[in-house]
Amino acid sequence: MASAASTPGNRPEIDSRRRFVRKLGERANGFVEFEFAIGEPEIFVELILPRDDFAEFCTGQQVEMLPARPADGLPTGDWDWRLSDATGTRFK
Repeated sequence: MASAASTPGNRPEIDSRRRFVRKLGERANGFVEFEFAIGEPEIFVELILPRDDFAEFCTGQQVEMLPARPADGLPTGDWDWRLSDATGTRFK
């Protein structure tokens, strides 16, 4: 029988009531780039909103703010990158 803290296969249960935001940066035009996650901060989507809408979004979602990534947080592997890492990169 699975406990309240795990699911079948002994995986931890995700608490979908928890919402996370990690602010990645703010553009000169006032848009805020950020990561948004539900339940697990490691599984996120990248979003961008105007500054006022970002504040409203965070309030409405009752988010937990995550610390900024380290300045040297460069991708180290094939799966360790974000769309924002590709900003300004020219692909062939």
